[in-house]
Amino acid sequence: MTLQEIQASDKPILRPVDIAPILQCDPQYIRDIARSNPVTLGFPALVMGKRVKIPRIPFLQFLGYKEVSQ
Repeated sequence: MTLQEIQASDKPILRPVDIAPILQCDPQYIRDIARSNPVTLGFPALVMGKRVKIPRIPFLQFLGYKEVSQ
């Protein structure tokens, strides 16, 4: 997904594959860090078994967006 698509989306949860292009990293890196040391990501990540989910609004706030549509 692009940043514009994430901003326009109404999905409450994003996947590592959605945000990896924005952070310019591999989705597996996000998964690994979310499991081992989630504080270093800078945004919340939910680990549910093998799945990693990222709340959209906190992720956008991490990127500096103040006005985020819910």
